[in-house]
Amino acid sequence: MKGYLNLFDFSQKVNYKNEILAGLTVAMTMMPESLSFAILAGLPPLVGLYAAFIMGLVASIFGGRPGLISGGAGATVVVLIALMKSNGIEYVFAAVALAGFIQIIIGLFKLGKFIRLVPQPVMYGFVNGLAVIIFMAQLEQFKTVIDGRTVWLSGSPLLIMAGLVLLTIAIVLFLPRITKAAPPSLVAIIVIFLLVFGFNIDTKTVKDIASVSGGFPPFHIPAIPFNMETFQVIFPYALIMAGVGLTEGLLTVNLVDEITRTKGNSNRECIAQGSANIFSGFFFGMGGCPMIAQTLVNLSAGARARLSGIIAALTILLIVLFGAPVIERVPLAALTGVMIMVAIGTFEWASFRIINKMPMQDIFVGMLVALITIWLHNLALAVLIGVIISALVFAWESAKRIRAKKYLDDNGIKHYEIYGPLFFGSVTAFNEKFDVAGDPEEVIIDFKDSRVADMSGIEALNKLTERYAREGKKLHLRHLSDDCRALLKNAESVIEVNILEDPHYKVAVEP
Repeated sequence: MKGYLNLFDFSQKVNYKNEILAGLTVAMTMMPESLSFAILAGLPPLVGLYAAFIMGLVASIFGGRPGLISGGAGATVVVLIALMKSNGIEYVFAAVALAGFIQIIIGLFKLGKFIRLVPQPVMYGFVNGLAVIIFMAQLEQFKTVIDGRTVWLSGSPLLIMAGLVLLTIAIVLFLPRITKAAPPSLVAIIVIFLLVFGFNIDTKTVKDIASVSGGFPPFHIPAIPFNMETFQVIFPYALIMAGVGLTEGLLTVNLVDEITRTKGNSNRECIAQGSANIFSGFFFGMGGCPMIAQTLVNLSAGARARLSGIIAALTILLIVLFGAPVIERVPLAALTGVMIMVAIGTFEWASFRIINKMPMQDIFVGMLVALITIWLHNLALAVLIGVIISALVFAWESAKRIRAKKYLDDNGIKHYEIYGPLFFGSVTAFNEKFDVAGDPEEVIIDFKDSRVADMSGIEALNKLTERYAREGKKLHLRHLSDDCRALLKNAESVIEVNILEDPHYKVAVEP
C-alpha cells in the first residue's frame, strides 16, 4: 500500500510548478480529442469528458508509471463503434466495465511483463505510425461542414486557421530559447486565445465540436439484461478493448521509461487501467487507456510525477462543472498547433539515422508496423503482426545456427557435438547432420553447447533413435541440461533414450 499512498512521489523531488502547469496544458489538449472520439463513436460528448476525468484521475493515482496520462483514447473507442450502432450505449458501458475486469485479471496474473517481447523495430514502427496518425488527425481541423458536406476551408478562414496554427508552432518552438518558466504549449494556447478574443477573430473554437457543460459524472448501472446472451454480445468487444488498451498502455509505459530513464510497473498499470475502466463503465464514461500524445505533452512540459495527471483530470471536471463558457471559446488552431508539435516530437527521427545499420528484416518490420498503424488505426494489431514476424525471423535465423562436429574416438564410437538450439525450426537441419547407415554400432550425441527447446526437438530425437534402432545401433545423449532432461523425462511415453553418465557434468544415467 505504501506505493499507492505515495500519490505525489515524495520520495523524489517534485517540481510543483511544472506539474501544475503541465496538468493544465494536458487538460487543454485532451478535451477536444475526447470530445471528437465520443462524437465519432456516436456517444454523447460528455461521455468522452467523463472518461477523460475518470481514467485520468484513477490511473494517475494508482498507475504504475508516474507521468503517464490516461483518458478517453481513440484506440479503444474505435472498438466500441460497432457495439454502439448495434446495441446502444448501455451495452457500451457494460463492455467497458467488463474490459476493466479483464485488465485487472491480466495484472493480477502478472502478464504485463510480456510487453518485453516487443522488439525495438516494432517500437519504432509503432511510434512513427502513431506520429503520422496524430498529424493527419489535425488536418481535420482545416475542414468545415457546408450543407451537410465536409469540405476544406478556403479563402480567409483557411488563411486565419493556418496563420494561427503556425503562430502556435512558432511559440512552442522558440519560447524555450527565451524562458523555461512555463510550458510553451500552455503559453501558446493562452496567447492564441487572447489574440482571437482581443481582436474578435472569426475562427473555429472548441464549441464548434460540442458543448462541454455538464454536471458530476452520475453513478449508473448499465440497463441491460444480466444473462449469458448479453455476456456473449459484450465479451468479444470487451476482450478486444482490454487487449488494445493494454497494448497501447504498456507500450506507452516503455516509451516513458526510455524518455525518463526510470522503470515503471507494467502489472500495476494493468490493474490501474482496469479499475479506471470499471469506474468509467459505472459513471457514464466511454473508457479508455493511456494517451501517448498527451503523455508526451506532459513530459515535454517538465512533468515527472503523478500530480500533473491528477491536475489534468480535476481541471477537466472543473471545466465541465464551471468553466465551459470560457473553454468553449479556445481556438482549435491553438490546440491543432500543439498537437502538430507533439506529432513531430513523437516521431523517432533517430530511426532514419540508423536505418543503414539495421538488418533488412528489422527495417521491413518497422515499416510494416508503421503502415498498418497508419492504414488501419489499429495499434494492437500492428504490434501483434510485428511481434509475430520478428519472432518468425528470429526462429529462422536461430534454425540456421545449428551445427554438428563429427569424429571417431579410439574405441570406434562416433561422436556428434551439437552447437545451437534444437527446436521446431532447426529439426530439419539437425536430422541432415546424421549418417545413420554409415555410422558405427555406437553413437554419442553431445549437447554440451546445445539444448532441446521444445516438443519438436524431443520428437526429432525420438525418430532419430528409432532410425538407429532399426539399423541395430545404439544411440546415447550426453550433457543434457536439467531442463532438457525434464523435457525428455516428461516424454517417456514417446521416446526411449540413453543418457551417458559424465562425472564432470553429473548427468543421470538411463539404462
